[in-house]
Amino acid sequence: MITTKYVNYKQVLNLSGFHLILISVWCTLIAVLFHVFHWDWMIIPWVPVALIGTAEAFLVGFKNNQAYDRLWEARKIWGGIVNSSRSFASMVYAFDTNNESLGKFDIEDRKKKIVHRHIAWLYAFREQLLVPAEWEHIKVEEEHFKNIDHKRNRLIKAGFPDYGRTPIFLNKYLSEEEAELQSHYKNFATYLIAQQSKDVNGLKNMKAISEFNQIQLQDCLNEFYTLQGQAERIKKFPLPRQFASTAFVFNIIFIMLLPLGLVSEFAKLGDWGIWASIPFCITIGWIYIIMELVGDYSENPFEGLMFDIPMLAICRSIEVDLLQMGGDNDLPDAITSKNGVLV
Repeated sequence: MITTKYVNYKQVLNLSGFHLILISVWCTLIAVLFHVFHWDWMIIPWVPVALIGTAEAFLVGFKNNQAYDRLWEARKIWGGIVNSSRSFASMVYAFDTNNESLGKFDIEDRKKKIVHRHIAWLYAFREQLLVPAEWEHIKVEEEHFKNIDHKRNRLIKAGFPDYGRTPIFLNKYLSEEEAELQSHYKNFATYLIAQQSKDVNGLKNMKAISEFNQIQLQDCLNEFYTLQGQAERIKKFPLPRQFASTAFVFNIIFIMLLPLGLVSEFAKLGDWGIWASIPFCITIGWIYIIMELVGDYSENPFEGLMFDIPMLAICRSIEVDLLQMGGDNDLPDAITSKNGVLV
């Protein structure tokens, strides 16, 4: 997640610098061919170009709206995880019994184990969401763009030492036997919630909590399943490619035609107008490219790039809250933004 009030020039160039170079070369080439070599035959009227640009603006706008909806829904899902996690931990620690035959320290250890397993679930679930899907940028086949996105991902990881330490967190909050089970399950996060249900039911069976308390805790666990499923729906179902791909293709067509229609309009001002068309053409094309890229990178909110939901920061915030509820004083440091990015 970008945390600066305004996107700085480094972030803009990091996103669209290569595209800006291509647009500049193309617009300059058309101006040179028109003025120096007098290739008047390639010039087209401005009206059809403007119509294509208008249609493309509507299509890109629709795509960006849908991409923003996916991004905002993902943030609401993690907001729900924050609220439900606090409720779940507070209920685990608050629910008690008057049965004096039960060992108090044993019950407290069981409750702490449940809360710690929930912290492990947070990090395990985050790790699962970061596994690249085939349509995401990190998995793109084109070598140049693949290198760019892998470099962006490496820079983010380098700025956040805890980015790839999920195995350490699992070993910290799970028993050794339970942590080793991760390789046996395709969806380890689902397994952890299932274990939570068993332990909560165990507390009820030993009369450490009432049956009504057990129902309340199980409702909370069911909510975690719901939130997990909602996030997995976004992760595993892309923005329909017929919308995403056509917007991209039409954008390329418009930018290719743009200097062919614009240079003749500026040529009416004289020879200097031909050269003046270059910066205007670059600016218009660059704006359309930025609109396309903003939607393109926003449609996958669990990709591991600077445009994502800050899942690591959210997990750490929940972790600190839950540990404090249990009376722990050895708290990890909060995740803060680095170079205007929070993950």
